Amino acid sequence: MAYYNSLLSFCIIFFIFNFNTIVTEGIGHAPAVIVFGDSLVDVGNNNHLELSIVKANYPRNGVDYPNRKATGRFSNGKNAADFFAENLGLATAPPYLSIKSASNKVKVLLDQGGINFASGGAGIFNETLNKLFKQSISLNEQIANFRTVHGELMQQLGTVQAQTYLAKSVFLIVIGSNDILDKFQLGDHQFINSLMVILKSKLKTIYNLGARKFAVVGLGLIGCCPKLRSDNPKGECNERANYWSVQYNKAVKSLLQELKEELTDIHYSLINTYDIMVDFLQQPAHYGFSEVKSACCGGGKLRAQVPCLPITEYCKNRRGHIFWDLYHPTEAAAKIIMNEFFLGTEKYVYPVNVKQLLEI
Repeated sequence: MAYYNSLLSFCIIFFIFNFNTIVTEGIGHAPAVIVFGDSLVDVGNNNHLELSIVKANYPRNGVDYPNRKATGRFSNGKNAADFFAENLGLATAPPYLSIKSASNKVKVLLDQGGINFASGGAGIFNETLNKLFKQSISLNEQIANFRTVHGELMQQLGTVQAQTYLAKSVFLIVIGSNDILDKFQLGDHQFINSLMVILKSKLKTIYNLGARKFAVVGLGLIGCCPKLRSDNPKGECNERANYWSVQYNKAVKSLLQELKEELTDIHYSLINTYDIMVDFLQQPAHYGFSEVKSACCGGGKLRAQVPCLPITEYCKNRRGHIFWDLYHPTEAAAKIIMNEFFLGTEKYVYPVNVKQLLEI
């Protein structure tokens, strides 16, 4: 009997091992997710910025996060960075500023499957939300932080092994919303062109630091966020903001095509968040939503004239809301968008979804 049990245990372990191997090989595998972006994917970097008021490390944020903990995510629970990592079978990468003083940042990168450089309020332009004093970590500074980690990675693993590691990793890019919010009233096509010139330069820099697989998130329905709706007497969307969101997305699509022509070993997946959110608004019940205009947490008209603070109210049915606060999606909305990113069709994702990106 003891021999039989041992044999059975061995067979079960052998099956699980081989099953996991088959699954991993079948869907492709990324050793890490390295995140650049804004508050949609900030997992706590802004907590470490002393002068910044762009923080979410207080209730009501995190009410649906494990242990109801406010971690710095601008969400009632998990955000897009969490769900993106989950779909790749990885843990959420830690915020860079939480490990900045670590004696061995490379060990953290290898052990935890990535690093998150994103910062609430960040933009492509360095001055976005940083006009008076430091509110966020710009994309430029995020890349500088990655350069530091990159140097240590090369030193510890050696050039060949480090390059292989980075080439297999996925670089998640979520940026641009704050630039549009900051300038849409004055926006013109030269403004979009200026953003693209800078963004292209930054993506090339990340490429030169070893990135080969990019997962880029397009802008959503910025003009339909509760804050901009609340500025309209009838609570309607701001069409000007939406127009420039569309123009930005078109420009990013063209930019990525140009990069692919110039850098033939680059691969990417681009998700059309805008169209997904249009579907949210047009058929909310299909996605489980019952409230498409109002924020869940905040105060005043549409709960969007006062930010989500410990003193403000928050809705009981968070799953039924698209928006958590003035600007950010609920955990439920973020999960749907990231699931589409991973497995979606060409209706929303171009030229491949993230699962297909992993297999390249």
